[in-house]
Amino acid sequence: MKQIEVQIMGQSYLLGCPEDGEAQLREAVQRVDAAMCGIRDAGKVKARDRIAVLASLNIAFDLAQRERELAAAPAQAATAGDPDADAQRAAQLVQKLDQALAGDGLLL
Repeated sequence: MKQIEVQIMGQSYLLGCPEDGEAQLREAVQRVDAAMCGIRDAGKVKARDRIAVLASLNIAFDLAQRERELAAAPAQAATAGDPDADAQRAAQLVQKLDQALAGDGLLL
């Protein structure tokens, strides 16, 4: 296993990495860095550990949401083009956005 040095929110980390996994790990680091910097730059949270927890929760929420969407894809394909189903999905998305925006930095 090789080691690579990365930067997250301006701090260096030395990470173990499988030989064929460097690109994926660097992509993951970029996502974590972007999530943490976004929370920091919003100005509501200053503590690095709290920023890391919020970023982790946001990433985990996004992943769970994508998994649910993939699981629902066959059902959505069956109703594709149905105006009522499309309107219902749009209303659900608006409701989820409203809930996300009502939080304190969570679900950015």
